[in-house]
Amino acid sequence: MPQYYVYIMTNVSRTLYIGVTTNLERRILEHKQKLVEGFTKQYNITMLAYYEVAESYEGAIGREKQLKRWLQARKIALAESMNPSWLDLSAEWFGGRRPPVVAATPSERDSSVARQR
Repeated sequence: MPQYYVYIMTNVSRTLYIGVTTNLERRILEHKQKLVEGFTKQYNITMLAYYEVAESYEGAIGREKQLKRWLQARKIALAESMNPSWLDLSAEWFGGRRPPVVAATPSERDSSVARQR
């Protein structure tokens, strides 16, 4: 049974992006390497600030929608509950080396539809 991840990414200005994926590592690489046109590329959102696991697709989408409705302060408090220093939680995933280039076609990408600050 696949796992679903709800995640919050940010940039140095703490602009937030909320998304859903089944492959967190791959999706974060796509954001870091700016492979997906849109909000995260435009605002240079490349740091993973928070993530959680959901048991079902419906649960993940429901949680994503819930987080998107929250005020900014509440989203920040949630991220700080896991990551009080606002470090990039994915920074060590590749042993300190530069992440590999990921080639993804639109059909291979997960839907990450949360675009908000």
